[in-house]
Amino acid sequence: MANEKIYLNVPFAEKDAAKALGARWDAAAKKWYAPADKDASVFAQWLNGSTAPVAAKAATANKAAVITYPVDKNFVAYNGDEPPWL
Repeated sequence: MANEKIYLNVPFAEKDAAKALGARWDAAAKKWYAPADKDASVFAQWLNGSTAPVAAKAATANKAAVITYPVDKNFVAYNGDEPPWL
């Protein structure tokens, strides 16, 4: 278990900060991870217990739906009626 990876939830906008702290990119899993030789507490903001609202799950009768929130607070969702750039 010397090569165990701790996967992180790093938003694209924060990838450079994670990389500067020593996080590595796993191309096969398409996720950032903390190498086993690094202190995991350095990456605490990107561990699974993060307080940032990345996704929320809502239970329905037969399945669970995943709701994702945009990272950009100025994001405008396109509803199909009128393009948001007009």
